[in-house]
Amino acid sequence: MRQGLLAALAAGALLAAPCAADAQGFPNRPVRIIVPYSVGFGPDIVARTVAQRLSQVWNQPVLVENRPGASGIVALAEVKRVAADGHTLFVADAGSMSANPLLHSNLPYDPHKDFAPISTLFHATFVIWVRTESRFKTMQDMLAEARAQPARVSYASLGNGHPSQLAVETMARAAEVDFLHVPFRDAGSMFNALVNGDVDFTTVSTNSAAPLVKAGKLRPLAVAARERLKDFPEIPTLPQAGGPPVQMQPWAALVAVAGTPQPILDQLNRDIVAALRLPEVRARIEAIGFDVIPSTPQELSELIRRDAEIYAPLIKSGRVRAD
Repeated sequence: MRQGLLAALAAGALLAAPCAADAQGFPNRPVRIIVPYSVGFGPDIVARTVAQRLSQVWNQPVLVENRPGASGIVALAEVKRVAADGHTLFVADAGSMSANPLLHSNLPYDPHKDFAPISTLFHATFVIWVRTESRFKTMQDMLAEARAQPARVSYASLGNGHPSQLAVETMARAAEVDFLHVPFRDAGSMFNALVNGDVDFTTVSTNSAAPLVKAGKLRPLAVAARERLKDFPEIPTLPQAGGPPVQMQPWAALVAVAGTPQPILDQLNRDIVAALRLPEVRARIEAIGFDVIPSTPQELSELIRRDAEIYAPLIKSGRVRAD
């Protein structure tokens, strides 16, 4: 009996040893963070800010690679095939984690089986933007036309099931109107279409629209939050502007490949949360209009599931479709 117990303990120690060794030596080469957004877009800036700090802590390069398009589907399908050793991370959002599984029956990844949650990075607030010369002077103008002529008022998003589409359709459902959805692969083409008058409006954070606002090409109609933005008090909330009391506050998070040893996942969470709590990192992220909200892996997992429940009615009703 005693010999059997000792043998079992020895075997357990051997099984645990690789995980411990992996954690102690992590990272032992450059780390990649895959971002499904264009360079300079909000999540990309946050990822680069965190990457810079992590590279200092780990004494290893942390490289940000941009793979925009298809609401993260192509990038996630690639990421799930890499080694489960923590050296490749992905910036996930409500679209890639919560909506895509509801939209696509043949999705090439499973957010719960193929990926391990690490921590949320931030929550943002969407603002509804029109081009400066838009015929819509107020949110009430836009909603009135949408009610009178369903599907005539068009909006741009970064893809089917992307948070930008989910946000608009959440608002449309609450306002009982129908908009025409026009998806784009990247932010550059989306903004060009808006500025050129090919679409009527879009919804992104203040940071993402800042260059065009500064150039006098875009103006805001409303902010989808409970209160006005501290740095933009002139922008009314949706209810103040005549819209429904809807909040559109997307989030982004970091996930790793499923099967990554638990000690490495624990270290990733500790180091990423510590980086987000640094005053200089927090200040940089807050300066672009985001709220820094790190989390535990369990809290992120619950957020993904909760958002799936919220978006399910939009998808079931056909407001959000895969094509």
